[in-house]
Amino acid sequence: MKTFFLLSFFYLSLFSKDLKISSHNNTFKGSIEKIYDFHSNYVDSRPIYIWLPPNFDPNKKHDLLIMHDGQNLFDGTKTWNRQEWELDEWAAKLISENEISSFIIIGIHNSGKKRWSDYFPEKAYSFISDSSYLDGVKPELNADQYLKYIVKEVIPFIEEKYLKSSYDYKKIIGGSSMGGLISMYANFEYPNVFDGAICMSTHWPGAIVMDNNPLPEAIFKYMTENMPLPKNKKFYFDYGNKGLDENYPQYSKTIDSLFLNNEFHEGNFKNLFFKNHWHSEEYWAKRVQIPLKFILSQK
Repeated sequence: MKTFFLLSFFYLSLFSKDLKISSHNNTFKGSIEKIYDFHSNYVDSRPIYIWLPPNFDPNKKHDLLIMHDGQNLFDGTKTWNRQEWELDEWAAKLISENEISSFIIIGIHNSGKKRWSDYFPEKAYSFISDSSYLDGVKPELNADQYLKYIVKEVIPFIEEKYLKSSYDYKKIIGGSSMGGLISMYANFEYPNVFDGAICMSTHWPGAIVMDNNPLPEAIFKYMTENMPLPKNKKFYFDYGNKGLDENYPQYSKTIDSLFLNNEFHEGNFKNLFFKNHWHSEEYWAKRVQIPLKFILSQK
């Protein structure tokens, strides 16, 4: 079924169109530095955004939050749908109120047309049981290279330039939709690097929604065989029931079982439902403080 993945590339790239990077906007809380063309030996070069909390001091401890679709995080005047996560506002507020630890945000711009290839959990593809369903056509899969880019290039760069203290710090990775899938996958593939994942409106169908889709089963089989140990690790998942999110409640019990049957518990795993929430930055902004407090709480 050649059209399956061709449509997947197109459809799932619509959520985050490739945009030119704007100059600093004074509506930001904290400060944002932008690298317009962060070179990589693993993936296509792309911009990255570095958000620093107010009164940032590199000699103090700061955790690290890496976010996919970074162009949608901070400035809704520059996004394709005029929405944003309001992540800088929420981060600055929660840090100032001592609700969470201080942290840096790394927003990685998606690659546009290759977004699906970067974000689909690559090794899960080998768990597809019905190979005839794909009509013998294997799509371009690039998630493993994308994660090498983050682990071997982005994180060392941030550590050298911004994290000069000797403190141990958390490395959290997060995103929404396909960005939720790749965040889960990063923790499974690099359990000793990442300390948790924020996976909002995780796109368990894996591509376009259709009958007899083999991808969810393949993803769950991969997760079953590669579940990381729960020690010092937190996973946050959520979903709504409007728009694309209406396809996600059916997977909730499976996700609960996968984690709770592997020694996770309510202290390090959440899978929350938000009634009447849509699949958009507007709604992720309404609830992003919940995973931030869950993952980065000082209490």
